[in-house]
Amino acid sequence: MAGAQIPLPTAKPSDGAALFKTQCATCHTTNLSDPVRQGPPLFKIIGRHAGKADGFHYSAGFAKADFVWDEAKLDVWLTNPQEVVPGAVMAYRQSKPEIRTAVIAYLKELN
Repeated sequence: MAGAQIPLPTAKPSDGAALFKTQCATCHTTNLSDPVRQGPPLFKIIGRHAGKADGFHYSAGFAKADFVWDEAKLDVWLTNPQEVVPGAVMAYRQSKPEIRTAVIAYLKELN
């Protein structure tokens, strides 16, 4: 069968910790002992009230935020932060659901 192609294996996203390190850790930490970076620490983010992390100064949009972070809210946030909190300063967006899922699963492990 000339011209037949062997299907390539489907690429699997890296584990959530590795994805976090390469895509999120420039701005966020996952513990409370590291100095605060451009974004708030994400240790125990699941269940935390938005805009509430000791030692971090949030944008005006977050001052008005009235929700608790859960997996669904994080998924929308990572897709389009401006949809969740208009005026948010986070520029990162992730269009691939499998990457968002892996990062959120990692953050959930930190709770």
